[in-house]
Amino acid sequence: MTVTSTASVTSNSDTITVHVPLTFIRRGGRKEIVLPEGTSARAPPRARIDNTMIKAIARGFRWRKLLETGVHVTVEDIAAAEKINASYVSRVLRLTLLAPAIVEAILDGRQLPEITLARLMKPFPVEWERQGW
Repeated sequence: MTVTSTASVTSNSDTITVHVPLTFIRRGGRKEIVLPEGTSARAPPRARIDNTMIKAIARGFRWRKLLETGVHVTVEDIAAAEKINASYVSRVLRLTLLAPAIVEAILDGRQLPEITLARLMKPFPVEWERQGW
């Protein structure tokens, strides 16, 4: 959603009009303002910790450990135990193949804006060098 903000200041018959183009995007249930290209923020961007993404990554690592230790033998076993769809378990397990630098950035809230849970749930290259988001 793009919004143009207009402010008017009148002083001694002089009028100043300011137009500020704003773009809002939703990330993790919150609205975030995106600056227009070619502009820079005066303050460094705050960490954007996406708890939903972090929980999905943590779940993936927990499920991987359950498979590695033999608690569950297949993805279907995990799905049955968690009462969820096996394809969802597979997609979340794939998150354990993310490059450590990407996982660390997500945990710190420093991930690039284009890294969203929806994007991570889609197939991505397993080679860390090719995950250059």
